[in-house]
Amino acid sequence: MAKQRFLAVRLGSLGDIVHTFPAVAGLRASYPEAEIAWLTHPKWEALVRSSGLANEVWTLDTRDWAALRGILARIHRHHFAAAIDYQGLWKSASLPFLARVPRRIGFSSETVREAGVPVLYTDRVRVNPVSHLADQNGELSLRVGANAGTSDVQLRIQAEHEASVKKTLASQGITEYVVLSPGGGWRSKCWPADRFGKLAVRISEELKLRCVINAGPGEENLAYDVLAAAGKSCPAKYSGSLGELMALLKNASAVVAGDTGPLHLADALGAPIVAIFGPTDPARNGPYWRSGVVLRWEGAETSYKRGAEPDESLLHVSVEEVMAALHGLREAA
Repeated sequence: MAKQRFLAVRLGSLGDIVHTFPAVAGLRASYPEAEIAWLTHPKWEALVRSSGLANEVWTLDTRDWAALRGILARIHRHHFAAAIDYQGLWKSASLPFLARVPRRIGFSSETVREAGVPVLYTDRVRVNPVSHLADQNGELSLRVGANAGTSDVQLRIQAEHEASVKKTLASQGITEYVVLSPGGGWRSKCWPADRFGKLAVRISEELKLRCVINAGPGEENLAYDVLAAAGKSCPAKYSGSLGELMALLKNASAVVAGDTGPLHLADALGAPIVAIFGPTDPARNGPYWRSGVVLRWEGAETSYKRGAEPDESLLHVSVEEVMAALHGLREAA
C-alpha cells in the first residue's frame, strides 16, 4: 500500500509557524507513517526542521520566479494526497492549485486572511474566528482525517547554538538572565520601550539578574531606547541566528514580551513568560502552551489596529504589575 503524502504550506512568519506546529503535530500523530513535506520561506527552514514534524522541508521565496517554477514541478511530481494551506493567502493557496494537487484544504471565506482565496481550495473549512489560531489550524488537520486537530510539539535546539549563546553571555559576565523582547512588528501592540528599561532596573535591583534585550531586524532603535532607559542596570543587547535565539529563550529565567514571534517561540520552548497584550486578543493570539502569565488591562478593546505608537491599553500595564508577575514565576519555580 502506498504511503499517504501530505503537503503542509506555511511560509511565515515566526509566531504563525509556531502556531502551526500543533496542527501539523496532530497530522503526524494520526499518520505516523505518512510522508509530510512542509513548504516554508528559507528564513524559517531551521525553525521548521527543529520541530521534527516533516520528512522534508522545502523552501521558497515567492519573489524568485525560477524557484517558483521549480517548486511547482516538485509538488506535482510527489503526487500528494492533499495539500493543507495553513496560511490563507493567495501566494500560499496558489501553489498546490497550480501544481494540480487533487485535494486542497484551507479556510472558508468567513475567516480566510485574503478575500477570494477559498476559490482555490476543494475543501473550505469554517472555523470559530475567536478560537486560538493554533486550534483554527487544527481544524484543517481534522478535515484531512487527523484523529486530533493538535498534538504536542518538542522543539530541538542544536548543542552548538546553546554553547555559542552561553559563551557570548559568559564573556559579559551573564549566567542567569531575563530576556526582554520589546518589538512586535506594529508598534501599537508593543509595550513602551522606556517601561522595558525601567523594568530592567527593577529586575537588577530585586531579582539580582541581568537582562538581555532581544531585537529583530528593523528594531535596533527600539533596543537602544530600552538600553538608554535601563541605565546602570546594563542589559546586554542580543543579535544572532534563529537557532541561537531559541537557545537564549529556552535557558532564560524568564522572558518578557508582547504579542510577537519570540514570545510564542519562548512559550513553545517552555520558558517562563510574562506576556503583555493590548489591542490583540490573547485568547486568540496569545501563548498557546501558557507557560507563564498574560497581562492585559481589563478595559482593553480588541481591534488589531496597526499604529506607530503603543495602544492606549498598554499604558495601563505598569512596571509594578510586570514585576509582580516575575516574582510569582520565581516563587512557583
